[in-house]
Amino acid sequence: MNAPQASTTERTPEQKRAALRRHLIRQLIIELVIPLGGYYALRAAGVNPWLALIAPSLLIAGIVAYHAIRERRVEAFALFTLTLIVAGTVMTLVTGDPRTILVRDSWIFGVLGLWMLGSLLTQRPFMRTASRAIVTAKIGEEGYREWDARWDNDSRFRSHLRILTGVWGTAFTLDAVVRVVLAYTLPIDSIPLVSTLQWLAVLAVVIVFHNCYITRHGLKV
Repeated sequence: MNAPQASTTERTPEQKRAALRRHLIRQLIIELVIPLGGYYALRAAGVNPWLALIAPSLLIAGIVAYHAIRERRVEAFALFTLTLIVAGTVMTLVTGDPRTILVRDSWIFGVLGLWMLGSLLTQRPFMRTASRAIVTAKIGEEGYREWDARWDNDSRFRSHLRILTGVWGTAFTLDAVVRVVLAYTLPIDSIPLVSTLQWLAVLAVVIVFHNCYITRHGLKV
């Protein structure tokens, strides 16, 4: 049986910020440190580009699976990411082309962007689902349920989440196009760094917009 989670009123602003920092650090390690640092570390050790690209992906897949088992809950976003990593890895094993992995990242972001946009037509737009991890990290399961319950009786809340979903979906889709161009025009060893830097630039812009939007419209917890 899971231990009871702290309610919204039981967590101080400092505790919320600390919980959010832990969540963001974990995501930073999974999404940036392992894939980028792992690639260049392996290349510096003389590993060929194909293996240097595929090894970090397999490690990330293992971490995602581990957290799902440990928390006894499969996040939709984590499952989606794991599925695409596995599918991309299998495709790479078949082709043996390192650029296939780099293009894989492009279609991962492209499919994810289209999935976000497609979710606008459902009762669970991407931002409603994706917010669970951050909201739960900050205010616990009970706090998340209170936050999510606004969907049923607050039309402005629904509209705000759909707008945010649309912005993120558009950013991911456009980013995928840029990644394809980079994957086929740059030298292999420069692609991971350049691709990561351009994604961080896009991400920074979207995050600034996101934070300003949720603060202005009372979505911040």
